[in-house]
Amino acid sequence: PLKSLRLLGEAPTSVGPSFVVLPGCLAVGRALSEAQRLIGEAIAVHIAVMQEAALEIPEPHTQAATVDVKASA
Repeated sequence: PLKSLRLLGEAPTSVGPSFVVLPGCLAVGRALSEAQRLIGEAIAVHIAVMQEAALEIPEPHTQAATVDVKASA
């Protein structure tokens, strides 16, 4: 299975996960459980379209780091 870093954006009324190795593949749900179900469906469709177009499915590769940013006054 494809495993990669999931980015999770949260807004007041929605949650939106996306995956770094599949640019443009994202989903939005009202709650985390809904968003996780939808991103699973979105990934399956995204990969099927890539396969139909004879595109290479990327290998998972994930790095994460933190950045310290000074807030301006």
